[in-house]
Amino acid sequence: MTRFQRVAVTAFVCLEILIFIGAGVRATGSGLGCPDWPFCYGRMVPPTSADQIDFTKLDIEKFRKKAAQHGRDPSTITPETLRAEFNPVATWIEYFNRLSSIPVSLSVLALFVASFWQPRTVVKWTAFAALVLLLVNAWLGARVVLSGLKPGTITLHMGLAILMQCVLVFTAWRGRDDPWRFVMNPRAIQVALVLFGLVAIEGVMGSQVREMTDELARTHVGQPRSAWVGELEQTMVYLVHRSFSWLIVGTAILFYRNSRRASWLEKGIVGLVFAQMLLGVVLARVGILAVAQILHIGLSSLLVSGLCLWLLAARRPAQV
Repeated sequence: MTRFQRVAVTAFVCLEILIFIGAGVRATGSGLGCPDWPFCYGRMVPPTSADQIDFTKLDIEKFRKKAAQHGRDPSTITPETLRAEFNPVATWIEYFNRLSSIPVSLSVLALFVASFWQPRTVVKWTAFAALVLLLVNAWLGARVVLSGLKPGTITLHMGLAILMQCVLVFTAWRGRDDPWRFVMNPRAIQVALVLFGLVAIEGVMGSQVREMTDELARTHVGQPRSAWVGELEQTMVYLVHRSFSWLIVGTAILFYRNSRRASWLEKGIVGLVFAQMLLGVVLARVGILAVAQILHIGLSSLLVSGLCLWLLAARRPAQV
């Protein structure tokens, strides 16, 4: 592995960690733990108790605007209610999410600079694309906070992060004159393409389901998460999303049988598919558990990345 590839892999790992942490923010409902941006309650270091905040100096109108976006009566937002609702755990979860974006920013910037010395034009462009995606997602992250966690904005924020992962996978893979390749029969490649498409479709539906669970978290405060499943089962998107997973499992088995390599990558892809299926069963039968949500979101991004790497490296016999 070249030095340039190591930088690309480092950026990928940092981004993957950030995706898991971001999933934690969403699953625990901590997205507005720091209601302002780039500071947190007007401080560089967030408070650990309400006593450290002068609520009379906060921009109450901003809080009221966000309350209206959440369907709450803005007139109920006062310095006293903000003090009563302050949650230090949610504040620090969201702040930690912001801190985790720093290694991603530094590593992607380092990748972009390192690409200047690369003879391959394609990696110069993909390193630049990663930087652009980083900047766009940083701006979008601010909009997520300022919009009061608008559902479509959150989903787009996550989608761009996964797209950035694929760009980094390609950059790391192509970061040398002789990128890693293996011979594969055409049928296995076709099945892998179908599997990639199915996972992408499932991811879109999963984002819609997560938006519904976000809404349930806001409207069912104090109720057990196990009760949310009954609400979700009243929607077509959830039912299709749940049943669609069986099609992915079947395609993954077909992919494994046709690949005939049984290397770490094929095993990893199929293992991730079955792990996702197991987590789906937990979410459907036990309840919308936060830890299961975090793993479900994080592992889905790893699955997409693994399939992306496999499709890049696989070559038909005639092409080698």
